[in-house]
Amino acid sequence: MAHYEDDGTWIWVSFATESRLIITHTIGERKQYVADKIIDDTAQRLSSKPLFVTDGLKFYTKALLRCFGQSMEYPSTGKRGRPRISKIVPTNDLRYAQVIKHRKEGRLTEVEHRAIFGNNIDPKQITTSLIERQNLTFRQDNNRISRKTIGFSKNHNGLSKQMMLYFTHFDFCRGHGSLKHHNQNGKWEKYSPAREQGLTNHNWTMRELLTFPYHQISTN
Repeated sequence: MAHYEDDGTWIWVSFATESRLIITHTIGERKQYVADKIIDDTAQRLSSKPLFVTDGLKFYTKALLRCFGQSMEYPSTGKRGRPRISKIVPTNDLRYAQVIKHRKEGRLTEVEHRAIFGNNIDPKQITTSLIERQNLTFRQDNNRISRKTIGFSKNHNGLSKQMMLYFTHFDFCRGHGSLKHHNQNGKWEKYSPAREQGLTNHNWTMRELLTFPYHQISTN
C-alpha cells in the first residue's frame, strides 16, 4: 500500500469551495513535482491568495513555499565558519492548513485540523469535506475513476483528455443544487460553478462547450 500511495496514478484537483469551481487538475503520481505543478497551475488562475486546505500529504507544504514563499537571508555574524544558509519562509499573507486523518489497523481513529502557515485561521474553515464529497460525485459520474470496476481507465492520455472534458462540463454546463438563485421570474435556478464565480452569465449548453473558439484565447 505504501508503494502504491507514491507510484499510483492520482487525479489532483484544485477546488474553490464557495463556487464549487474546479480551478485546475492534473494527473500523476503522488510525487513532489506533481504537487508543484498543481500549485503552480492554481496560482496562475487566482486573483488573490485564499486559505489553502489540503489533506496531510507532505508534498503540499514544500510546493506552497516554492510558489508563494520568500527567501530569508541571515546577516553575517562576523565569526569564523560557514555562513548560515538562507531558507524559504512563508509570506505574511500565506495561509495554509491540513486535515490529517489518523488510522489504526485500517480504521479511522482521529481527524486532526492543523494550521501550518498563517494566523487567525477559523477552525471551521479547516475542512476538506466538500472536495471529498465532490470526489464521490466524480466517481459516480465517471466509470473511468470508479472504484472496484472493470471500466477503469487504462491509458494515461485517454484519461487526461476525458477528465478535461468532464471537469469543463462540470464547471460551465452543470447546474448545482447548492448554487441556487432566483431568476427574473422569481423561480429558483441552479447556477453552474463558472456562472457562480462570475466567469459567464449563463449555464453553457453542450453545443457551446464543444464549439467555443478556444484557439482564440490569449495565453498572456
